Amino acid sequence: VPAGRRRARPAAGLTPPSVARSDRSFRIDAQQLQRRFRSLQRAVHPDRFGQRPLKEQYYSEQHSSLINKAYQTLLNPLSRGLYLLELNGVELAQETDSDADSVFLMEIMEINEKLAEPKNENILEEIETLIKVKQEELTKEVTAAFERDDLQEAKKLLAKMKYFANLEDKLKNKKIPS
Repeated sequence: VPAGRRRARPAAGLTPPSVARSDRSFRIDAQQLQRRFRSLQRAVHPDRFGQRPLKEQYYSEQHSSLINKAYQTLLNPLSRGLYLLELNGVELAQETDSDADSVFLMEIMEINEKLAEPKNENILEEIETLIKVKQEELTKEVTAAFERDDLQEAKKLLAKMKYFANLEDKLKNKKIPS
């Protein structure tokens, strides 16, 4: 490789922890993550490789895409937690309703019933606030579970977070003007 020219490397090794320079901890510094993301994107952005050989352009596009995916994975507590479980060989099983506790399932069912009612802005705001509070509580609990290396508890909590993420999607769809 001539002096002053960088050689593009294959995308191997660009995993979410390498983007975050993480120690595989659930707790992250969002500002540090964003700085690292921007730094990596500047280095590999396809615009910088427009006049380079096709192979380097290809690697640039692949790296850029992987960096975006890693950033989005780490930024969201649910996807970050699921990724950490995966790194530790723990799969989030397709939970059946009988696996979750009945009080939790009743709460989810009640929210679903409210979402099924005719559109009412006050109820939608109430549900939005409830979901946000529950997700924040679950994120704190998941953080604590990961910090004490209780992967089974983290798995249970992340399954609950998935329920609330689904409710959040339903809420967003309900709020879209028809």
